[in-house]
Amino acid sequence: MTGEAFCADSSLVAFPVRVRGVPLPAEVIVVSVRWYLRHGLSYRDVAELLAERGIDHVTVYRWVQRFTPLLADAARFSRHAPGDRWFVDETYVKVNGVWRYVYRAVDQHGQVIDVLLTVHRDAAAAHRFFTRPLRMLKVIPSEVVTDAAPVYPAVLEELFPAAWHHVGQHANNPIEADHGQLKRRLKPMRGLRTDRTAQVVIAGHALIQNLRRGHYELGVDTRPAFRVAMSFAELARAI
Repeated sequence: MTGEAFCADSSLVAFPVRVRGVPLPAEVIVVSVRWYLRHGLSYRDVAELLAERGIDHVTVYRWVQRFTPLLADAARFSRHAPGDRWFVDETYVKVNGVWRYVYRAVDQHGQVIDVLLTVHRDAAAAHRFFTRPLRMLKVIPSEVVTDAAPVYPAVLEELFPAAWHHVGQHANNPIEADHGQLKRRLKPMRGLRTDRTAQVVIAGHALIQNLRRGHYELGVDTRPAFRVAMSFAELARAI
């Protein structure tokens, strides 16, 4: 692998991770996480690409689960504020053979506001979903577009009483189309095993989408084709 492919940076400090007793530089760990989240690869596929490093698929899995939340948390401080029009919808994924709901929202600029995997599709789940960006991003929408699910009006009236709740036909096309990005990424995987690990992967995919779409002040001095790689290198230094 070339230094450019790994987006290597001499200032990166190796994570305290060893494979067969050999310490690995940070860029090897970060690139494996990035490849898994960005491309249609399984854990075994990523391990095969890094086979000369002595890395197996279990190690890749552990890295993705350990470092994806840390990278996403570090990126929060560089994130652009979401727009004031939110498109909200739920999609479905299978976790260990059982269907789960995934609440997702995007704004009018295509930024993924948040994602949340839940067991139920009810008022409690919707309330939890909307509370997360309200607490973490401290933004209040002026318009929320949803389908006609009966759980939304009361939750939105409680949390965003001044927002217009729009349920017009085809109004929610942006988020419904955006679900396809997630479904295409999940298709090559060999199944999601637990709710916790599924949430990590789905949230990591949202991070990748937002980085690619330029919704962070990361990788701004590089070409779009290298934006995600450079962003991950910058985030690695932060954690």
